Amino acid sequence: MAAAFINRIATANPPHDVHDTFLRFGRQMLRHDNRRSALFDRMAERSGISRRFSFLEPGAHGAAVDAEGFYKLGAFPDTATRMKKFEACAPGLAVEAVEKLLAGEDRSRITHVIVTSCTGLSAPGIDLELVERCGLNPSVERTMVGFMGCYAAINALKLARHIVRSEPGARVLAVNLELCTLHLHETDNLEEILSFLLFADGCAAALVSADPVGVEMTSFRAALVPDTRELIRWHIREQGFDMVLSGAVPGAIRTALSESRDDILGGANDIDLWAVHPGGRTVLDAVEQAFALPPVALAASRSVLNDFGNMSSGTVMFVLDRIMREANAGQRGCAMSFGPGLVAETMMFRMAA
Repeated sequence: MAAAFINRIATANPPHDVHDTFLRFGRQMLRHDNRRSALFDRMAERSGISRRFSFLEPGAHGAAVDAEGFYKLGAFPDTATRMKKFEACAPGLAVEAVEKLLAGEDRSRITHVIVTSCTGLSAPGIDLELVERCGLNPSVERTMVGFMGCYAAINALKLARHIVRSEPGARVLAVNLELCTLHLHETDNLEEILSFLLFADGCAAALVSADPVGVEMTSFRAALVPDTRELIRWHIREQGFDMVLSGAVPGAIRTALSESRDDILGGANDIDLWAVHPGGRTVLDAVEQAFALPPVALAASRSVLNDFGNMSSGTVMFVLDRIMREANAGQRGCAMSFGPGLVAETMMFRMAA
């Protein structure tokens, strides 16, 4: 049976760095609570994030966070308004990433397109936009992986591997597209306001085939953590997509990974490369502790967190992209992402010779 390889990855982000602006706005929503404002500032300082990108252009100080007034105190947008913004902005970002990825590629050879997103829904969707705007074969096989959250990219790679192993001539385009900054809420709940210091927009595109170049995907495993379904929740409501990300998540991840370490790694003790979804600094700390890793092991994840924040499904692909650029042939690695369930989706890989 043919092996499957991530041949290369390309990434794209919107033009506006909103990190400082979003932090100021988060503080505004806590302006009458000095204790929680101080806690927010302390968490922002320790977040490990310096930049985040969005299609929302930062505005002047005041009641609105952005120049067009998409987020304005007392008048946050409803779901329809958020989806119109997604439909206007998301296709172009996906096309930008795919054009980088397929530069010089014979596009008629692309046989499958897989798109993951949990931050926008429309039909016709991103898959057909890519077919039309990137010159793909109109008969390309298309699959949408929706609403799985931050671990969707690992599931997309798993599906791409199945396709290539069953059809060795297949060339799979996998796209992970998220506009997380369209789903911030006006609230006085500190856990919800913390999303103002964490989430961001981004897109990753990967080419998966049987060509022995890049990263060989050797195995996958999902670890469902019992009694944690309330820790990460993602629901569509009147005022957008409603995210709940509990502060108990890092501890649950640390405990679960410690208990399932041997199952995930298959008994391997020679893991050189760690592509861990940077869901936040404390999530990375939890993984580091669970696997007893030296600080340098998660350097790529912490670097992506610093430069881009948490872009949901695409983030682990940004990490893999950085690792692929510096890794040596034959090195073994483990990739993982976390999301609703609580579930850890993991992938073992090896750098091609």
